[in-house]
Amino acid sequence: MSFEKFKLDEKILAGVVAAGYRKPTPIQAQSIPPIMAGKDIMGLAQTGTGKTAAFVLPILQRLMQGQRGPIRALIIAPTRELSEQTHEAIEQLGRKTGLCSTTIYGGVSISNQINRLRSRVDIISACPGRLLDHIGRGTIDLSSVEVLVLDEADHMFDMGFLPDVRRIVKHLPAKRQTLLFSATMPGEIRSLADDLLRDPIHIQIGDSAPVMTVSHTFYPVQTEQKTALLKDILEKTDTQSVLVFTRTKSRAKSLAEQLNRIGHKVTSLHGNLTQQKRKQSLDGFRDGRYEVMIATDIAARGIDVTRISHVINYDMPATADAYTHRIGRTGRAMKTGDAFTFITGQDAELLHSLKKLLGEKLQYQNVEGLTVSPSASDSMGTRTAQLTRPNNGRKLFSSRALSSRRPNQRSFKDADRMSWSSRAPQAA
Repeated sequence: MSFEKFKLDEKILAGVVAAGYRKPTPIQAQSIPPIMAGKDIMGLAQTGTGKTAAFVLPILQRLMQGQRGPIRALIIAPTRELSEQTHEAIEQLGRKTGLCSTTIYGGVSISNQINRLRSRVDIISACPGRLLDHIGRGTIDLSSVEVLVLDEADHMFDMGFLPDVRRIVKHLPAKRQTLLFSATMPGEIRSLADDLLRDPIHIQIGDSAPVMTVSHTFYPVQTEQKTALLKDILEKTDTQSVLVFTRTKSRAKSLAEQLNRIGHKVTSLHGNLTQQKRKQSLDGFRDGRYEVMIATDIAARGIDVTRISHVINYDMPATADAYTHRIGRTGRAMKTGDAFTFITGQDAELLHSLKKLLGEKLQYQNVEGLTVSPSASDSMGTRTAQLTRPNNGRKLFSSRALSSRRPNQRSFKDADRMSWSSRAPQAA
């Protein structure tokens, strides 16, 4: 199937071609026709599968007809980064349409946003808190909204935004099209969907599991050895861009400083940064000025960088759903990627959940002197069998154009892995 099959306006197709889109992803192929037909949608698809274009393209098509000027489409997202990236997608795909889009979120001047809202705006991409501020001030008119999109709805639930969403909906016309997209679908989101959607079309691409093109490697490690293990991986692994997740803002900042001191090009992304600094970090990571980004979970829903080759969970996420979103930063658009996760004895409960989620895809990696012995994995709720390889399991790369601080790089595709199995090893 090609995008021409959707019979989009030629000005929108021009944006599709300019963006380099060739073939619709499954979520796009299944969502765009019913959205263009005016149906409500509850779309469930893995992160990185093209959900944004799945709703942006039909919205552009709808707004090509009718009055320009009043806000006719409202997209609500949980983070500033996600709002900005949705806005950028609208501008890119709708560059020839003449439709105007803007963003509404906190951390920046509300006066500039008010001035922008006084001019002609067709589409708003907003975060709940600042949007409610504008509603309370009377500086935004949502009475003409025809399409409401809730993007990453499960993350809005995680961040406590669902009450805000319900308050916002009270200011929208009752007669509207509502589209709900998410990578996972906890019960609270299904309840929200039942309240807001009318006879929705349910679309699910695969299950709520991490992207299939990503390999999953776990490292049992003592907490005090995590930083040394991360440095070892960065120095000896063949990577493009690496996204490292930590649990706290202070740890993200500290870890970035340590890696910068030893010669890595590192930036950080967390909630203590101003919006300007967050944008600078994200832009620098996207264009390659920084090879590593250290981030908290705020970035898991807001980074769309296709060249991320590795995601490293320095700290375990809080839930299996959060793991799915973190890992969705690599393996995007059906490209391959690697996910490395550091596990300690405190992670046993989540490890058990991930073991069921990933099955045979979950692999174990040993790094001599840095990870714990295989027998220690028993305390993490699993039993493994040791695999041995030459060179301590490290696959050394031949000389190539690499920086002097990376004399030997390795790939973990095959080396020194052990499969996690729910069964005890069979006797020979």
